[in-house]
Amino acid sequence: MKILVVQNRMGIGDTVIFLPFIEAISRKFNTRVSLLVKKSSKADQYYKHTNYLDKIIFLERDNKKNEKHDGLTGSFRLAQDLKEYKFDKIFIFNSSLRFNLIARLANIKEIYQYPLFKKTNQHIIQPARDLIKKNLEIDVVKNPEIEISSDLIKNAYLKFKINSDEQNILLGIGGSGPTKRIPSKTFLSVMEKICNFKKSKFFLATGKKDDEQKILNQLLNSKFRDKCIPLDDLSIADTLPIIKNCNISICNDSSFSHLSSALGIKTITLMADTPLIYGSYSSNMYPIIPDGETTVRHNTFGKDKINPDKIFDKFISIIN
Repeated sequence: MKILVVQNRMGIGDTVIFLPFIEAISRKFNTRVSLLVKKSSKADQYYKHTNYLDKIIFLERDNKKNEKHDGLTGSFRLAQDLKEYKFDKIFIFNSSLRFNLIARLANIKEIYQYPLFKKTNQHIIQPARDLIKKNLEIDVVKNPEIEISSDLIKNAYLKFKINSDEQNILLGIGGSGPTKRIPSKTFLSVMEKICNFKKSKFFLATGKKDDEQKILNQLLNSKFRDKCIPLDDLSIADTLPIIKNCNISICNDSSFSHLSSALGIKTITLMADTPLIYGSYSSNMYPIIPDGETTVRHNTFGKDKINPDKIFDKFISIIN
């Protein structure tokens, strides 16, 4: 039996969130599942060791670049591409009529999908739960989990001279947008408190955008420079075993908060300008919201109101 899952959201976090549902499908039918995702998900870098996944197929679609699967012609191309795999079932994690028609054109006989035309204000997780419950009679309550080989973890431990007597901490200081990136002064304040508490080492995870690099350099040029190891030159795949060796993570709402929690690391999520569910869907996540707010959503604009004292208090409560 061949099964395809469609997850066409853009980000790494969007894809990680759906792992428990993909795993439930695999277990139900006792077969590995293929995944159709966008290249921006970078799924090939963190699913290499996931034993319930088969093939990762990239959706080559970007309306700004006119890629292979864009537009009406692109839909026919995608249907033809999928047809060659001879899938028996497809689970479509969206409400798009386009993907429903593509599945039919690809001669996939059994189609399971969210209710059509229900995209507006759609919850990120609940429709997936409903889809699996309705069609497979499974209540999915599991955390997302990323698998990684023990050899890779051991090699990273040795290569980066990780000391088990220290607190090894991932700082996810980047973010996909400027409103998600907590200022360097907040991180520096937290680092000061942690270093006064216990000897620590900080692994700095961020991207290559100018604003992200600015925050990175401010940390590297601080008095904590000798305690910091930047990870921005590494691929996602190469950072995973390093993260797995950390005791705890403190991350903006970024790819690293999702990857860290899915690796089983207790992750403090700094939620400044994104719906709270993105930083609280896993029991490994401990969200911090801006002072004066009772929740977080788009356009909260709270990055300057994330309190370093609250981060440190949460840090202490977790490690104790």
